[in-house]
Amino acid sequence: MDRYDLKRRTKEFAHQCVKFTTSLSNTKLGSHIEGQLIRCATSVAANYRAVLLAQSNASFAAKLSIVIEEVDECDFWIEFALDENITSSEFANPLMKEAKELTAIFIASRKTIQLKSKK
Repeated sequence: MDRYDLKRRTKEFAHQCVKFTTSLSNTKLGSHIEGQLIRCATSVAANYRAVLLAQSNASFAAKLSIVIEEVDECDFWIEFALDENITSSEFANPLMKEAKELTAIFIASRKTIQLKSKK
């Protein structure tokens, strides 16, 4: 998978998270999770675009670290909504799977660039 496939994939992940929020219960907690998830999911996509524009390996790794934190936060909020029974696993599980896959991809990329920088 190349960087442009990941650019598309992160944007699609953001769209799917936004759609997911419509499945949340209409409560104070549901609204809170909705806002948090929309913020971090769109941040994944926007910050990955910044990764593609990094001007050095150090900048690439730093920007990628932000993406990793944000996608992990998405996973947290989706899991939290499931734990609180304000959504169903039917909606949550595919997004949590994607969040974990993206996290693994980005961590591997960061490790690779950090190893290259040490050489």
